[in-house]
Amino acid sequence: MESKPFNIRPADRLADVTEYYFSRKLKEVAAMNAEGKDVISLAIGSPDMPPSPETVETLCEEARKPTAHGYQPTIGIPELRRAMASFYKRWYGVELDPNGEIQPLIGSKEGILHVTLAFVNVGDEVLVPNPGYPTYTSLSKLLGAKIVNYDLLPENDWQPDFEQLEKMDLSRVKLLWTNYPNMPTGARARRETYERLVDFALRHNIIVVNDNPYSFIRPTPNPSLKGRETDSSAVEKAAAPLPLREGMGEGLLSILQVPRAKECCIEFNSMSKSHNMPGWRVGMLATNAQFIQWILKVKSNVDSGTFRAIQLAAAKAYENSDLWHQQANVETYARRRRYAEEIMQVLGCQFDPEQTGMFLWGRIPDKYNDVEELTERVLHEARVFITPGFIFGSNGKRYIRISLCAKDEKFEEALERIKAINIKP
Repeated sequence: MESKPFNIRPADRLADVTEYYFSRKLKEVAAMNAEGKDVISLAIGSPDMPPSPETVETLCEEARKPTAHGYQPTIGIPELRRAMASFYKRWYGVELDPNGEIQPLIGSKEGILHVTLAFVNVGDEVLVPNPGYPTYTSLSKLLGAKIVNYDLLPENDWQPDFEQLEKMDLSRVKLLWTNYPNMPTGARARRETYERLVDFALRHNIIVVNDNPYSFIRPTPNPSLKGRETDSSAVEKAAAPLPLREGMGEGLLSILQVPRAKECCIEFNSMSKSHNMPGWRVGMLATNAQFIQWILKVKSNVDSGTFRAIQLAAAKAYENSDLWHQQANVETYARRRRYAEEIMQVLGCQFDPEQTGMFLWGRIPDKYNDVEELTERVLHEARVFITPGFIFGSNGKRYIRISLCAKDEKFEEALERIKAINIKP
């Protein structure tokens, strides 16, 4: 036994995926910081502002109760499910039965796992947008699904090309992943797109899963900006952000607003972005009661319910006023967006001034061989971490993404650092 080698190999499924880009790259950034280089991160979409005071107070009050610390139901407590239903009625105008059409999640990322396990057999196909959130691809691969990409292109305003979709062999497709307001491109949600997705799903017996965490992140840029302009005074005059309006507010779209959508669609929503609660891990999915029961079969065998105090605090957060959302999200991100636009201009990148969300997506100049030629220079010379678009798919390989999740003073410093390395457009 002393001479016999101990040789364990990982599961074959790990050969199909790599370590998540940010997990790997943040190790490098941490090493740079340990050397005293003070890297400013404009890469990850992790809100840096706190939840509402009422949310935090509820968490503290409930956590002090001696009865609050036991296991919780996988389906979520009634108070949270009712709050989620009220949230959808208040902001999207969608009626949901809290007892059968809502499933709380430990963040919507885990929902990707549960939905795929519930509906996709090994070898089945999954339609994934290119560019798109990398987890749609990686988790599908881990579970033995075959990835079929569909293109999102700037000439189509990053909306699905339905002619392309109709020409595909769809006989083995079980799911289509979509995400509006779009990450990473910032393309806005469109009622027409949702209507066409529902029609497509019904005709081809496919489930559409719409990932919808960015509705409340709605900074409005200066509509006069055209991407390559470098006049900083124009950036400073960016238009005021669009206000939110309760009950079918402008731009607050859900695929579940479309007739018959519940039959064939699942929508994710998350408190991470909209309520400044990324570390709390509270999300939800909404769909018909039968789909919920199938997903619950998976979830109940994978995890237990979220800590009761977090669920009650989340329910309280869903009561945040429209003024809180306006000040905490819309105005803050609109202000930061001006800095991001100027950084894009200094780097010579083109961007669509109409995009929305908590990122800014821009096309790099043609002089670069690849996007990392630019992002690595910015990281190592300016000590600013921005995201190369190739991590979202081949259609992102000529793009960068700047996160708006940094304080104003960090944006100011990042802008000055980038200016100092004298990148010529």
